[in-house]
Amino acid sequence: MHSSAVFLIEFGAVILGLGLLGRLAGRFQFSPIPLYLLAGLAFGEGGLLPLGASEEFVAIGAEIGVILLLLMLGLEYTASDLVSNLKTQYPAGLVDAALNALPGAVMALLLGWGPVAAVVLAGVTWISSSGVIAKVLGDLGRLGNRETPVILSILVLEDLAMAVYLPIITALLAGVSLAAGSITLAIALGVAGLVLFLAVRYGRLISRFVSSDDPEKLLLVVLGLTLLVAGIAQQLQVSAAVGAFLVGIALSGEVAEGAHNLLSPLRDLFAAVFFVFFGLHTDPASIPPVLLPALALAAVTACTKVATGYWAAKRAGISVKGRWRAGGTLVARGEFSIVIAGLAVTAGIEPELGPLATAYVLILVILGPLTARYTQPLAMRLTGRRKPAEPPARTETAETVEAAEEPREAVDQHGGH
Repeated sequence: MHSSAVFLIEFGAVILGLGLLGRLAGRFQFSPIPLYLLAGLAFGEGGLLPLGASEEFVAIGAEIGVILLLLMLGLEYTASDLVSNLKTQYPAGLVDAALNALPGAVMALLLGWGPVAAVVLAGVTWISSSGVIAKVLGDLGRLGNRETPVILSILVLEDLAMAVYLPIITALLAGVSLAAGSITLAIALGVAGLVLFLAVRYGRLISRFVSSDDPEKLLLVVLGLTLLVAGIAQQLQVSAAVGAFLVGIALSGEVAEGAHNLLSPLRDLFAAVFFVFFGLHTDPASIPPVLLPALALAAVTACTKVATGYWAAKRAGISVKGRWRAGGTLVARGEFSIVIAGLAVTAGIEPELGPLATAYVLILVILGPLTARYTQPLAMRLTGRRKPAEPPARTETAETVEAAEEPREAVDQHGGH
């Protein structure tokens, strides 16, 4: 009874604290992720109030948080959207990977961490935060802007790349042989391909099976199906997160819309717990020694993300202002970077990797909303002094260019759902 009471007090205090931090972040209109990470640092070893009884439950909640983050991301897209993006936007995905993964790999090698840590840190610096970026686009009223589909396409390609990347990382961290790693990757690709095929061909049947007019039944079926598939995927060493992402892709129409609305509060709760859990495993005293590398890495990869967005938007025929907005919006890193670093921390491959990733994400999750808001006006001011403004593209009239620069009325975030 005593341990149960301590657990309730500890966990209740954590949830209450997260709620207050979320309200504080909302008041100042920035992402609460850095505050959640700081809360984890405060509750972890070496922090102000270390947790005891509730840490195991927080670990389970964190795993559910990752699963729900990926499920909700999958609900944003249909399988046909993903196939279309692969066909039309894959060059942008390749540029994104080259420009943003390379700095992380180079930094790890410069720090003497070895090739496995280099692959891990490459993933940390490569993947943008879909959650933070989606929130920023909504807050700035840019969901209807012409550059927004380009941004979303890059995010989708990054998510698809995760389906290949996570099994590779899992195999590397486990220290398996090349043959075993190849089998794991083949299974991952086979499962992902099978789910995409089923989603394209039989997505309506799957959605009809899950569909229910009763919100309670819909919530239970979707959540149960997601956890079941995630568990099976993890048993096959594919990744529970990727399994959840593929479940989200398979659902479409009103089912996806209803599931999105029902699961959003749960996603926010368990995602907050996940960020706290990551902070719990990082000693605050370990961050100052890696702060300079984290700042250098953040500065370099902020510039490479801006370059990625600018190039991709230019390729899509977006006006100059839209190109800068696309680049600035992609800067934020968050949940994916922490997921990747968390795998490495659990495997214990490099003690400083966790603190470096924490500091890196803290910097860019704060900087990201600022670059999204101010990159375009700052770039216009700087480039406007050196050369005259570029004429509108031939495919756009002056009126459409002008309209594109102003935030339009928000459109449905869920695309085809």
